[in-house]
Amino acid sequence: MQFNQLGLSETILAALATKGYTEATPIQAQSIPSLLEGRDLLGIAQTGTGKTAAFMLPSIDRLIASNKRPQPRGCRMLVLAPTRELASQIADQARLYSKGTKLSVCTLFGGTSVHKNKTDLARGVDIVVATPGRLVDLIDQHYAILLGIEILVLDEADQMMDLGFIHALKRIVRELPSKRQTLFFSATMPKTIRELAGQFIKDPVEVKVTPVATTAERVEQQVTHVTQGEKQALLTMALRDESIDRALVFTRTKHGADRVVRLLAGNGIASNAIHGNKSQPQRERALGEFRSGKVKILVATDIAARGIDVSGVSHVFNFELPNVPEQYVHRIGRTARAGATGLAISYCAEDERPYLRDIERLTRQKLTVVTLPENFLAEAAKISSSRINIAPSRDQQNGQRGRDMQRGGGRSGQPQRRQEGSGDARPRRFDAPQGEAGAGGERPRNYARPKRKFSAKPAGAPGGGNRTQGGRGR
Repeated sequence: MQFNQLGLSETILAALATKGYTEATPIQAQSIPSLLEGRDLLGIAQTGTGKTAAFMLPSIDRLIASNKRPQPRGCRMLVLAPTRELASQIADQARLYSKGTKLSVCTLFGGTSVHKNKTDLARGVDIVVATPGRLVDLIDQHYAILLGIEILVLDEADQMMDLGFIHALKRIVRELPSKRQTLFFSATMPKTIRELAGQFIKDPVEVKVTPVATTAERVEQQVTHVTQGEKQALLTMALRDESIDRALVFTRTKHGADRVVRLLAGNGIASNAIHGNKSQPQRERALGEFRSGKVKILVATDIAARGIDVSGVSHVFNFELPNVPEQYVHRIGRTARAGATGLAISYCAEDERPYLRDIERLTRQKLTVVTLPENFLAEAAKISSSRINIAPSRDQQNGQRGRDMQRGGGRSGQPQRRQEGSGDARPRRFDAPQGEAGAGGERPRNYARPKRKFSAKPAGAPGGGNRTQGGRGR
């Protein structure tokens, strides 16, 4: 269906025409007419389906038609997103589609100046795109007032739940007017997400595009069974292929992403990492160099990569298989966008085979098994062995696995199912939902720091001392 058949204004159609957009995607064609009527919407769609335009185009039209002014410290349309990258991307699209209008757009998320956020909000903004953590901070400081909101959008709601933003969302919704239009989008719709949606939307139109169990049809999916040591050499060899336009490499942890970047750098391959331990300028620089093609390889964790929408990604490498099968679908969806084809290559160690089974069960298809290259050992030996732990033979690796199992440990046991941010096996320093600390240094507001524990030593003992109430002892 063409955009000019959906009831959009000439202003919006002119903005689309400047970018050469004429044909609507399925979710746009199904959503836009109902949203123009002011209906609430429940959308089930993955990234890459065009859902940003699906909610932004009719919303801009409605804001123009209502012809209201935002109140000081307030906004008329609020879009909530789980990560900084996604929030920035949505704001860019809002500016593009509102070109030629007087609508103002701003972003609110961690890693940026709070003073600038306050300045942006002072006179009022038409469209605000925010992460929940930063917005709650501004609400608590009385710098953000949400009573004038006409349209609320929750994007990637399942990811917000995974990140522990449920309490922040409930806090935000208490500040909103009851009379509003609400749009709720999620890539998956389990019972918990549907129950959450019920707290925000009333009598919604439901639109479903691309079930979560369906992976991109134009992505060729392969898996190679390897040891952990062989993964490092195999990735280095694969990334030397000059046919790679842009490649995303996924790891499960932030520390793992940094290790891969150091490995590649030691063998003359430039790459950048993007994850929660990176500052906002570092993340923006890494994404900018990846988009421009200056650096063709970006190593990412699942949470940080959720908002990445870069055209021209030809390859996705799963250096480590995700421990949540739905994440595999999101990962490989980063390639084969806009009608292009792509290749997704997974490296599966023996202790990751349960993850592979979960992925194949979810996607209802078997990945094509590709064996190690015939010259693998010879080529691997040429790669810097000081930086790569290369297994000299599969038999030796199998023997080591057997010894590990006899001792009751080692790699062959069932892997710990840890989310991004858990790093290696060391315990975490605080017990918190893995919120935007995993995706950009902004933790949910409900995390609890543990109390310090002191050893109970008798007075006068070495290292001891009396602890008086409210004091340190004298």
